[in-house]
Amino acid sequence: MSETTVKSFADQIGVQPETLLRQLTDAGVSDKRTEDALSEDEKEQLFRFLRTSTGADEEAAGRKKITLKLKSTSQVTHSTRTGGKRTVQVEVRRKRTFVKRTSAEVEPTVEVPVEPPAPPAVAELPAAAPAPAAVEPVAAVPASAPAAVPSPDTRKPPAKEKDKPDRKSRGDKRGRGQDRGELHLAAGKRPKRKERMSKSPVVTSVTGQHGFALPTTPIVHEVILPETITVAELSQKMAIKAAEVIKTLMKLGTMVTINQVLDRDTATIVVTELGHTVKEGRPESPEDLLETGGAIYGEAEPRPPVVTVMGHVDHGKTSLLDYIRKAKVAAGEAGGITQHIGAYHVETPKGVITFLDTPGHEAFTAMRARGAKATDIVVLVVAADDGVMPQTVEAIHHARNAGVPLVVAINKIDKPDAAPDRVRQELTQHSVISEEWGGQDQFVSVSAKTGEGIDALLDALLLQAEVLELKAPRQGPAQGLVVEARLDKGRGPVASVLVQRGLLQRGDVVLIGREFGRVRAMNDENGQPVKGAGPSIPVEVLGLSGVPNAGDEVAVVESERKAREIALYRQGKFKDVQLAARAATKLSNVLDQMQQEVGAGAKTLNLVIKADVQGSAGALSTSLEKLSTDEVKVKVVHSMVGGINESDANLAVASKAVIIGFNVRADAGARRLIEQNGIDVHYYNVIYDAVDEVKAAMTGMLSPQFKEQVVGLAEVRDVFRSPKFGAVAGCYVVEGVVKRNRPIRVLRDNVVIFEGELESLRRFKDDASEVKAGLECGIGVKNYNDVQVGDQIEVFEKVEVARTL
Repeated sequence: MSETTVKSFADQIGVQPETLLRQLTDAGVSDKRTEDALSEDEKEQLFRFLRTSTGADEEAAGRKKITLKLKSTSQVTHSTRTGGKRTVQVEVRRKRTFVKRTSAEVEPTVEVPVEPPAPPAVAELPAAAPAPAAVEPVAAVPASAPAAVPSPDTRKPPAKEKDKPDRKSRGDKRGRGQDRGELHLAAGKRPKRKERMSKSPVVTSVTGQHGFALPTTPIVHEVILPETITVAELSQKMAIKAAEVIKTLMKLGTMVTINQVLDRDTATIVVTELGHTVKEGRPESPEDLLETGGAIYGEAEPRPPVVTVMGHVDHGKTSLLDYIRKAKVAAGEAGGITQHIGAYHVETPKGVITFLDTPGHEAFTAMRARGAKATDIVVLVVAADDGVMPQTVEAIHHARNAGVPLVVAINKIDKPDAAPDRVRQELTQHSVISEEWGGQDQFVSVSAKTGEGIDALLDALLLQAEVLELKAPRQGPAQGLVVEARLDKGRGPVASVLVQRGLLQRGDVVLIGREFGRVRAMNDENGQPVKGAGPSIPVEVLGLSGVPNAGDEVAVVESERKAREIALYRQGKFKDVQLAARAATKLSNVLDQMQQEVGAGAKTLNLVIKADVQGSAGALSTSLEKLSTDEVKVKVVHSMVGGINESDANLAVASKAVIIGFNVRADAGARRLIEQNGIDVHYYNVIYDAVDEVKAAMTGMLSPQFKEQVVGLAEVRDVFRSPKFGAVAGCYVVEGVVKRNRPIRVLRDNVVIFEGELESLRRFKDDASEVKAGLECGIGVKNYNDVQVGDQIEVFEKVEVARTL
């Protein structure tokens, strides 16, 4: 139990601390302060002193009652039945006894009324006593008048005002009711009592003060703000009137109504202005909304590798997959099978492998352009009789830029004119070197027709997967990517989904990019329904609200309401994303979009070059790469002969590159992608124009260089002390111009002792922006007060120098 201080005890008994200290001193307890502790013995000593000084001991010994005798005389005149008047003189005697209330007395005393006498006797009036006082009847005193009725004067308060509050008790009301009752009620009748509402304020038992008080400090609410909120909802969260919110917004220059919707930034400003704190109701990005779900995943397990087959047209990509899957997909498509989803998982004796058979490179680059990495290994199919072709080189560039391991499958070795060594030789020109020749890429000779080398190819893939140590959890909500999507007339939006982690089941609520839905059905690559799909397994999903884009992320969420909310949020932000993507590859803004090389700090300008002939493409690539310096490097991502197609546009988006066309133009599909993504394309017909323009762009990417230029010099001739600026130097400008808000140096004996800036510059008593040579001025140096006579103040400025390559 904590100690009782003098101040807390004074508050407890309802007196001022100074009064309590004075009483303690009188009682013999001295040398006490308000914060000192008060013991129980000191409290008893104070109580004994107070009882002795106020006479409470004598009262406790025997004075338990106080008796008051009251006497009053009055005259009452009233009319008789015969029309005359009669005057009655009334003398009333009262006797009241007040008994001291104790804590044990809880029951009220009983009131005994006195029957009124018959006229002409003087009326007998019972004395009203407050509860719990007992009432003693008083006999009436005869007067000279024959009849008597009570007069209004008989209800006047007694002379002693200290007894007045006791008149309001129930017993007193009852007594007055009997007084009035003799005017209109028969003998023995009692009037009805009318209860009165108590108007006394609520008081506390300790201090005697009012029990309710206004808050002494303003109440600060923690307001949870969603993405958008109306003015009415915001006022309810802050527990203030909506007019105050509207008034605050009007002060900020915004005219709103009570139903107007505010964004989170505006609402945050309003809440802060009104003195409350802000708490975000939800994260700003949908990705954060997905992360707040608290999904629990199981332990990571080894997963099958995802392999993309790429290569030139008619080099045998689909035939190779056909033989591996033991199904004639190429022949079946001509017969009208529509269950082709572009992804297959194959169960081999040595493990499961998932293959992506993409049409060319469009889906591969489209997925990577959206930041998605769906492929673990790329199989480059090259025909042994045809050699390296333009699309083969494009596939190499795509794989290298994605950072994916490459396995080369030299197909059609069963043909008489097959030359695998020639293919190896041609691929070395594109930095693809076999392990037999000292490189890092695996080369396998296969035949999709006879099946020769297929097992060796699968072994190479599984070996590469083992090196990569591919793992993913199987337990938990699924996440994955869209390989491709289409709109089926009979089934609606259909998406080919590659699961990357977790387990996708029928009935799950999925969020795919800007679309959402519930998985109504799942089919495998053969069109057969499946109940679930784990990591690296492709499935066909039905039940979406719309057709997603290739490369969109797939995520399972706990409720359809949350999926719809995030999808609508992404749809609203889609235009902003488009605008940001258009500005991402502009040559004029290339400085802000450079890829920083780790450690070196150099900036890189990526280029995609397309020319009419191979000689022009090679010469342009060589000329542009020679422009590279230690600070800015030119990297030719792709250089090829032919017009600009969709694959080039997708590659430019994925690698944030600028497309340069030399005597070529973009086709219709490429123009659509260029306009949609805002890709920067430049056309040239003179090689020197291309070199000059790229050189100018690189010049703008160079880090700015500054040099110092002395503006003016002033000599300190006197030093004054100012209460506002401290030491003020009285100077004479020797040369140049002294300007305010310029960096300065303080020189003493031609040695720099301080470097800072001017705080004030005055010419006589007026502020000056600059003072020229030959004039006097007052200079206040910021954060420096050690200026002495004879010092020199040098004013300089930094000038940016244009750099060239």
